[in-house]
Amino acid sequence: MHRDTTPVFSKSAVAAPSPLAAETGARVLEQGGNAIEAMIAMAATIAVVYPHMNAMGGDGFWLIREPDGKVTGIDACGPAGARATRDFYRESGQETIPARGPLAALTVAGAVGGWRLAREAAKAAGGRLPLPVLLEDAIRHAREGYPIAESEQRYWDREAGGATLETLRAVPGFDATYTLAGEPPRAGASRRVLPLGDTLSHLADAGLADFYRGDVGREIAADLERAGAPVTRADLESYAARAVRPLGLRLADATLWNLPPPTQGIASLMILGMFERLGVTRGDSLDHHHGLIEAVKRAFAIRDRVVTDPARLDADPDALLTPDAIAREAGAIDMARAAAFPLAADHGDTIWMGAIDDSGRAVSYIQSVYWDYGAGLVLPATGVLWQNRGMSFSLDPAARNPLQPGRKPFHTLNPALAVFNDGRVMSYGCMGGDGQPQTQAQIFTRYRFGMDPAAAVDAPRWLLGRTWGQDSTTLKLENRFDPDIVSGLAARGQVVEEIGMPYADLLGHAGMLVRHSRDGHIAATHDPRAGGAARGTGGA
Repeated sequence: MHRDTTPVFSKSAVAAPSPLAAETGARVLEQGGNAIEAMIAMAATIAVVYPHMNAMGGDGFWLIREPDGKVTGIDACGPAGARATRDFYRESGQETIPARGPLAALTVAGAVGGWRLAREAAKAAGGRLPLPVLLEDAIRHAREGYPIAESEQRYWDREAGGATLETLRAVPGFDATYTLAGEPPRAGASRRVLPLGDTLSHLADAGLADFYRGDVGREIAADLERAGAPVTRADLESYAARAVRPLGLRLADATLWNLPPPTQGIASLMILGMFERLGVTRGDSLDHHHGLIEAVKRAFAIRDRVVTDPARLDADPDALLTPDAIAREAGAIDMARAAAFPLAADHGDTIWMGAIDDSGRAVSYIQSVYWDYGAGLVLPATGVLWQNRGMSFSLDPAARNPLQPGRKPFHTLNPALAVFNDGRVMSYGCMGGDGQPQTQAQIFTRYRFGMDPAAAVDAPRWLLGRTWGQDSTTLKLENRFDPDIVSGLAARGQVVEEIGMPYADLLGHAGMLVRHSRDGHIAATHDPRAGGAARGTGGA
């Protein structure tokens, strides 16, 4: 799996965890599409071919940097449905929000609304490709079949015989859609999802708004109602993705960008801001890793206290990113001793993709159904798999993120961009729930310390906290770390657990593209943990 060199493209490039999605993006770029159009097409393709990580029934977040330096964001996160009340769940006999099934499908799916708003931005930037061209590959894969990804088979192998998978397989529509005649999916086998292909074909003709306010929206609402989910047709009709002002953080040699609440983008920025103030001078040293781990702990404590629906914030996120605020938090880090660390469990089934076109326009995008296969609910008329993002709500009215109709859930999703003082532009990010800020910090600092993108993404990683059914809040490390680093972290009080694998899915699927201002060439890579790919124009 190891990658020694980063593919380099002279004009434009994309990176995705699925080679099929990367090929879609490259095709759009070759046809004269811009980076935003390429990403819309990739988002549609990967929603078909990578269902364990994302779907049209999920949410998405965009960062877009124009060639003139303007950075904008898109919040394509749907709110809780009108019937999603605490009384609704109590009357259904639930003490907590279920993880799977119709009662877990409680928020509006925002991703397609994000595609629609991004398409407006693409047109404003000169994009002229018609929607049928952008959705062409997704339609073909759904109707004619696509090879099941190795990553999807690994999920089934990992969960085989467990209660999680059995619960999923009991959800209406799941087994008929994602198994092979009742047998677990195998990598390389072909799968078709004909209703999803028909839905995409209809949207290509009628427009993306039809997902919410047209024939597709009507079918979605009817299927959700029949299944007993609390999202109504009125919820769909009233939804629209929104443009948002990104959060920014100035470092000595670069400016970083990420998304505001309800995402955890503030944590990703705070980690890197704190780390810079620790004075670490050597990459992949004990101080490098210990410093990042301690910054994660402090950033997550603030995130858990602050991040909620953006309409209900108690604190100004920008105020937490001032030089004084970052310095204050960094000053509380002990470089000789680990701080205590409590962290709630979280799954992270998501995709990150990046694109940079020949004008220098850069896109960083994340799309997700939250847990693996989301709620597991496949709507029969449309073939749309629905997310379970509403699980991040609490039925406790005193909680930080209590369930209320119309309220946006807490989101782990947070795509990242960086603009260096010398003109380099980086689009980067990863999947992995609570691991997203941690992986972003590791790959960004490794690049900053001198690694090329492929090496930075390939290098061994760690994850702090619980994951995928495990009860421990240990520091989990892939087994390729220098033994002196491992023992050194333990000596400083980190609770170390080597996971016995050189490349592990639970450490996230990351990607990175860097455009150099000198001649416009783009170095692009995606994670070997995902079997990802980079494609582009101008040769590699």
